[in-house]
Amino acid sequence: MTRRTQLLQAFDALLQPERFRDYGPNGLQVEGTDTVRKIVSGVTASRALIEAAIAAQADTIFVHHGLFWRAQDGRITGWLKARLALLLAADINLFAYHLPLDAHAELGNNAQLGLKLGLRALTRFGEQELGFLGEPMASASFASAETLAQHIEYVLNRPVALVGPAHSAIKKVAWCSGGGQNYFEAAIAAGADAFITGEISEPQAHLARECGVAYLACGHHASERYGAPAVAAQVAAQFGLAHEFIDIDNPA
Repeated sequence: MTRRTQLLQAFDALLQPERFRDYGPNGLQVEGTDTVRKIVSGVTASRALIEAAIAAQADTIFVHHGLFWRAQDGRITGWLKARLALLLAADINLFAYHLPLDAHAELGNNAQLGLKLGLRALTRFGEQELGFLGEPMASASFASAETLAQHIEYVLNRPVALVGPAHSAIKKVAWCSGGGQNYFEAAIAAGADAFITGEISEPQAHLARECGVAYLACGHHASERYGAPAVAAQVAAQFGLAHEFIDIDNPA
């Protein structure tokens, strides 16, 4: 039998949320049953994920994007009420880890994205060292940013927006999953030939063209599908719990 408190201790020990200045609370966001038997992991604590977890007979959900964020209104109405009502009625625990899940050196979103894409991390950069800088593994080589974009599209199964030099050789690659567009200047300063993240904002297109560094936006959701199931699977195995990753499609 595994207790909710044991699970919280295990997640906290692994992800060390106290090390990060974050945009919302990390850890247990909604308290459910004290006894845990099955974890469902996902990217976002959406209504669709909660309903899928209930159908899967889970008593615990582990996500990257939780329900509560800094500067949020705070009133329990509308979509937030609907999601909370489902969780409370089913007595489901909700655990959410944001930046700690991005940053974990082996199981985090950035580490797992690098593995999926065949990238070897050599160092970290940017605020709170969330950005990863490395090179293609021996099994992967990219003659150009266009080749890299095609590879990402194949692996993640979604279109990639490529801005900047499409035909330059790629030796150093920087990446930061999700909404990491503000790490682009730090990636340029770190010597990257290409930068991979989930989203692009208006200024980054100009920077890519002017600085000669390829910018590849591959989707916020698509770039963050791998950390939550990696962490949840490890902790579930530690306690002998069932685990299931449920991917709720999101075009963003």
